[in-house]
Amino acid sequence: MPWKETTKVSLRWEFVKSALEDDVNMRALCRQYDISPTTGYKWLDRYLREGIAGLENRSRRPHTSPHRTPEEMERRVLAVRDKHPDWGGRKISRRLRNLGVLGAPPPSTITEILRRHDRLD
Repeated sequence: MPWKETTKVSLRWEFVKSALEDDVNMRALCRQYDISPTTGYKWLDRYLREGIAGLENRSRRPHTSPHRTPEEMERRVLAVRDKHPDWGGRKISRRLRNLGVLGAPPPSTITEILRRHDRLD
């Protein structure tokens, strides 16, 4: 007898179908699927709002990055790097502070900015 192949979405769909039946004890159903009631209600709610697509995994990436370096500062960092292609995060950070730029990012942040814009070798 071959193994029954299942995916997370198919298991979630089975759970939702069972949860939508009349006279179902939600907590017992959650125990049967080895999930918490909070998770069970989450999948049921997503299905009711979005259909099968709501049962797919979602990215955990945040919708916003409140501490991300402003674009204007990134442009300044990249401008210094364009003038001095051999400079790294430390030198660029020092140069920005010497120029009197307020809120110049630390060297590690500048290195990440350069990496994000493919400016590192």
